[in-house]
Amino acid sequence: MRWTGRRQSGNVEDQRGSGGSRMGAGLPGGMLSKGGIGMIVIILIISWLTGTNPLSLLQQTGSSGFQTEQTSTYQPTAEESEMAQFVSVVLADTEDVWHSLMPNYREPTLVLFSGQVESGCGTASSATGPFYCSADEKLYIDLSFYEELKSRFNAPGDFAQAYVIAHEVGHHVQHLLGITDKVHSMRNQLSDEEYNKLSVKLELQADFLAGVWAHHADKTKNIIEPGDFEEAINAAAAIGDDRLQKQAQGYVVPDSFTHGTSAQRMKWFTKGFETGDPDQGDTFNTRDL
Repeated sequence: MRWTGRRQSGNVEDQRGSGGSRMGAGLPGGMLSKGGIGMIVIILIISWLTGTNPLSLLQQTGSSGFQTEQTSTYQPTAEESEMAQFVSVVLADTEDVWHSLMPNYREPTLVLFSGQVESGCGTASSATGPFYCSADEKLYIDLSFYEELKSRFNAPGDFAQAYVIAHEVGHHVQHLLGITDKVHSMRNQLSDEEYNKLSVKLELQADFLAGVWAHHADKTKNIIEPGDFEEAINAAAAIGDDRLQKQAQGYVVPDSFTHGTSAQRMKWFTKGFETGDPDQGDTFNTRDL
């Protein structure tokens, strides 16, 4: 995929290795309470009157003085830095395409995290995989997923990685169109089996929208190199419900599918890529998924 030297999105939050800091972590318990502050004032007055180092007096009360507790600073490798730049360029490409297709398009934010993250939809770990949260209109991804995509799912390639981002942005488009809320509103009105069918339609439409993005991004920016389309198709196939269940348990349970089969995911991405027409992706009113 041709991506170097192009615009990066300004809608990326890097939360990898993020954490908080607390002032006064070295003070004994209660030292920052009202009484504790009074004790500090008294110590400072005594030190001024006696010419004593206030730190020594603080040590005598059981404290080594004011400290700041810092979490370890995240230091990305060169490969991780390049990957972060890549996803930022892909996100920028999705912004350009969807602005051209949707006059009132509202750009989502992409959050990079490592290990665990707090989202508007709750706490999630890297094991969740990339996801979109409509509550805060953010995409979340731990870049280690791409190594898993290559090693565990045998779906290498930068365009396979771009497909993953475009799929999650597809969910954002569905949210803006009100489709996501309609599906979620049916959760308590349907059996698990029936709701799973709706979930499959939602996911396949996101695959279709990822294909629409690829169509227009290539048309306007010539991003696709030989083999790229095959990388995306391979990734779509690798994460089909039937293949994942077969790998995990040796058999498939169609009624439990929530994302679609490998064949379905490939089909709808291909349709979006070939047509580039968002209006041809109504997976909810077709019998032929």
